[in-house]
Amino acid sequence: MARISVFGIGYVGVVAAACLARDGHEVVAVDVDPGKVRSINEGLSPIVERGLPELIAEVVGAGRLTATLDVEAAIKATDASFVCVGTPSAPDGSVGLTYVEGACRAIGAAIRAKGEWHSVIVRSTIVPGSCKGTCIPALEEASGLEAGTGFGVGYFPEFLRESTAIEDYDAPGLIVFGALDRRTADILREINAGLGVEPHVVDLRTAEMVKYTSNTWRALKVTFANEIGNVAKASGLDGQRVMEILCSDSKVAMSRTFLRPGFAFGGSCLPKDVRALRQLARATGVRTHLLDAVVEANEAQIERARAMVAQAGAKRVGFVGISFKAGTDDLRESPLAELAARLIGDGVEVGVYDPFVQEAFDEMGSPAGRGNDVVPDLGRRMVGDLDKLLAASDAIVVGNHYPAAVDKLREAARSRPVVDLARLARGMTSRGTYQGICW
Repeated sequence: MARISVFGIGYVGVVAAACLARDGHEVVAVDVDPGKVRSINEGLSPIVERGLPELIAEVVGAGRLTATLDVEAAIKATDASFVCVGTPSAPDGSVGLTYVEGACRAIGAAIRAKGEWHSVIVRSTIVPGSCKGTCIPALEEASGLEAGTGFGVGYFPEFLRESTAIEDYDAPGLIVFGALDRRTADILREINAGLGVEPHVVDLRTAEMVKYTSNTWRALKVTFANEIGNVAKASGLDGQRVMEILCSDSKVAMSRTFLRPGFAFGGSCLPKDVRALRQLARATGVRTHLLDAVVEANEAQIERARAMVAQAGAKRVGFVGISFKAGTDDLRESPLAELAARLIGDGVEVGVYDPFVQEAFDEMGSPAGRGNDVVPDLGRRMVGDLDKLLAASDAIVVGNHYPAAVDKLREAARSRPVVDLARLARGMTSRGTYQGICW
């Protein structure tokens, strides 16, 4: 079993750390946030993710997962490090490497002090050439050693989806990694053994490119499905049914995932990764007609929902769901949060019911919601009881699907406008006060 330190206790890092510890590896999680470190050491999850609180409690209790602020101690106690810090968009849309470079410099300095071989494996999403151009120089400068001979380097992208991250970790559709050296490649083979998927072992730049290709393909699928849904609805048809039939064609092997007509894509990955790939293309003199259209179409879907709400003429609108998808508290680039902000700007009083964001407020004391930067007063707008939200709202926006809320929302649709962006039930189609965005 491997001894691994995981840098960055965010969504990717904490899931990776917990799953690695569950599989028998000794794991040390590292972060600059004392609150996250304290949460882990107390056996608590710092984020809302299905199955994660129980898993963290189990592996911390078993002594296989600890957390620390001390980089040097973490490096001394482990043989390899995963870099899982964020890569937010830079002002020009390119990938922001500040946190990755900082983590690499800190790890490099600790390797110098350790005086022994150590493998550094980047899992953060970075454009092709970032390992060679940013990560390796930072590690070499800080450690005084040469990559590949003095320390190991690898790139190992993740393909986890929030709310199903543990399931995705255990049943990956794709495994790909690159490594400069055999020892790092062997560690990655060991970690992925038994998952039932043969890994693609490639060079670092190819592995980096595969990650961006995957995320932009997902964004394209969402956009294509939404446009089909918009056309279908305008023609009096059910766009979701159309896409389900298309996806049944086994000859073209079309996965149903991301091909469900509905609302705009968002979250911490797809928007920024599409932007970063477009910026990379511009820097290399390549035009991205299709990716440009994806961004435009996604923005149009938010405006489409805004127009539907405006047509209802309501002054008090209740949102059922505001995170970018059900099952998570993540508000980073949530199109629902953006829609709420635009309606607030239009003079609409917005209330929000979201059990997962509410959980984060209640248990973690978040003043604004994880990653929220568009609704600064979200805390006062949160309503913990769905009945209270419905009673106080002239119109309802269904942003996320919560099975326990379906019956109440169906009843609400009998007496007031309901704009459904998530599809409450298959039998419901746009009629009267009920309007589905693509059906």
